Amino acid sequence: MAKGLIFLGAPGSGKGTQAVGLADTLAIPHISTGDMLRQAIADGTGLGNQAKGYMDRGELVPDQLILGLIEERLGHKDAKAGWILDGFPRNVNQAIFLDELLVNIGHRTHWVINLKVPDEVIVERLLARGRADDNEATIRNRLLVYTEQTAPLMAYYQEQGKLYSLDGNQPVEAIAASLEKLVKP
Repeated sequence: MAKGLIFLGAPGSGKGTQAVGLADTLAIPHISTGDMLRQAIADGTGLGNQAKGYMDRGELVPDQLILGLIEERLGHKDAKAGWILDGFPRNVNQAIFLDELLVNIGHRTHWVINLKVPDEVIVERLLARGRADDNEATIRNRLLVYTEQTAPLMAYYQEQGKLYSLDGNQPVEAIAASLEKLVKP
């Protein structure tokens, strides 16, 4: 059965960096829903064209469409041994849909890894990136929204015994070593 991992963490927590590194180590794909949407649109797939319509109107892409993209992606040959989802699911409804999807395709989530980083550190990290939309008020609002959305999600995975929280405010190498120790047999 495929080894499924989900990475959670606030924007700027380092989840993308750690997910990419661990995916390379385990030789499994790192799957970012944002990257998948952009690729499906670029490839002109049916799901990509549907997503483009929502995005062009400035609307959120519906959960069912995202799950369709994930189902399609997890069906690829390179995901048979495992995968890492980065930043999805974002709420309990998406997690329930994902669990049902995984049962249907013979996969399961082994670990949900939450990188915990203090808000002040995240604000510093994101301000240092220097992006136009990364001002302190916007960052703090994004952190608030993230916390509100993911607190129930973390409780959901905690109840399943799958949640593993890790201090994301340490050197990249130390976090990577902890993750490898967790997931390697």
